[in-house]
Amino acid sequence: MIFLGTGGSLPTPNRNPSAVMVNRKGELLLFDCGEGTQQQMMRAKTGMMNLTSIFITHYHGDHFLGVPGLIQTMSFQGRTEPLHIYGPRWIRELVKVLIGLGYYKLSFKIEDHELKPGDVVEHPEYTVRAIKTDHGVPSLGYVLEEKPLLGRFDREKAIELGVPPGPLFSKLHSGKSVFVAGKEIKPEQVVGPSRLGRKIVYTGDTRPCSVVIEAAKDANLLIHDGTLSDDLQDWAIESGHSTAKEAATVASKAGVKELVLVHISSRYSEDATPLLKEAKTVFKNTSIAKEFIEIVIPYPK
Repeated sequence: MIFLGTGGSLPTPNRNPSAVMVNRKGELLLFDCGEGTQQQMMRAKTGMMNLTSIFITHYHGDHFLGVPGLIQTMSFQGRTEPLHIYGPRWIRELVKVLIGLGYYKLSFKIEDHELKPGDVVEHPEYTVRAIKTDHGVPSLGYVLEEKPLLGRFDREKAIELGVPPGPLFSKLHSGKSVFVAGKEIKPEQVVGPSRLGRKIVYTGDTRPCSVVIEAAKDANLLIHDGTLSDDLQDWAIESGHSTAKEAATVASKAGVKELVLVHISSRYSEDATPLLKEAKTVFKNTSIAKEFIEIVIPYPK
């Protein structure tokens, strides 16, 4: 995972508008696409052709204005694979407008998908679930969760039972019995219990809310709006954002393993330390995202 845009509504020299990219086995998933995201992708050398999906949280400009330039660049580069763009209601109208900007013809198709809270985007190895957030406009957060992983394969045990290394190992690991010298070897003899997949929650802009707490239960990583410091809580409430301390409270209640604060107000363009200090009083394993920081979430042991 790489953070391409970590700033608030007003970009600064050090922070672009919102954009977080997940690289999962080479497939790229983009959560929000603020202005300048394609240049950030170039700087980070993420590539573009393996981008399959963009998940937009809401239609404030700092979360989607990077889409027109990005899709035009991919078209110029000869992309032919479809691109999927997900978002709350009116995503179809937005995609139509974005495609219509400028005199050009895309070399690939854009598939728009309107999501409601609770909708799930299914993939063979993971799901992305939309959740309701509290930002004063139609808005969604997203839960990226891998499906249960296969248990660990005990190679030594398999060999001990007479299974030769090779295709029969794969068959056993996939849950099928094999026969060796007329003897049945069952998967449970050489494969451990299945393991939970990794779980990431991205809120976009939001006030702290119970839906996010519930959705983020035991997540490996929570990426939460942490726009302001606690002394500006009144403004956070009025503008539909969270303070760093409020985000940390959400993380604590949800029992997540790690919290990363994003959408940092331009007020803290020189020094975001006050936000970090406030958050850490509630949840120790907190950090503030910076441009191009990468986080690798290991598979469970």
